[in-house]
Amino acid sequence: MKRRTLDRFFAVGGLALAVLVVALGVVLYSNASFADDYVHDQLSAQRITFTPMKGLSPDEQKIPCLRDNAGKALLTGKQAECYANEYIFGHLKEINNAKTYSETSTESRNARSLADAATAKNDPNASALSSAAVILDAKTQSLFRGETLRGLLLTSFGFSEFGRKADQAAKIAFLAGFVLLLAAAAGTLHVYYTPATEEVQ
Repeated sequence: MKRRTLDRFFAVGGLALAVLVVALGVVLYSNASFADDYVHDQLSAQRITFTPMKGLSPDEQKIPCLRDNAGKALLTGKQAECYANEYIFGHLKEINNAKTYSETSTESRNARSLADAATAKNDPNASALSSAAVILDAKTQSLFRGETLRGLLLTSFGFSEFGRKADQAAKIAFLAGFVLLLAAAAGTLHVYYTPATEEVQ
């Protein structure tokens, strides 16, 4: 086989591969931009603002991301992670001795059953049991709302992370495409500097 023929084959193949890799990079970059814009738009629609420094508890003031974002609007996935894990979760743990919504809901249903049974029997403790059940029900509702918001914010964070990784992959694809284009160009030049009669050894 002629050396020029082989060089042309590699040059054309390298160019085709470079085009495919760059096209992949464009798709990845487009997805990264979509994820970034989508997360920003969804979070900005919630109009959540981080508590200013003066409103944070002493323990909260020690948390770097709460300090850095104090008073700022929540607009990014990373901010959503901070707000969900450091702010909301901290307040949720204070509602019912760090018990979750599921645990508190079970406790609330049991308390309501005891209160209803006591009321039916005209038990003198019925009023106190009913009050305890009402308090637990309120805690259940607070935990449900808090955990729901926390879950939504963490979903936004996860989506933003997919976008960030797509952006990284796009940059790698563009770099690889550039290297392949250089290799294809070098192969094309080599064709013209190789004697027409040279054979592949």
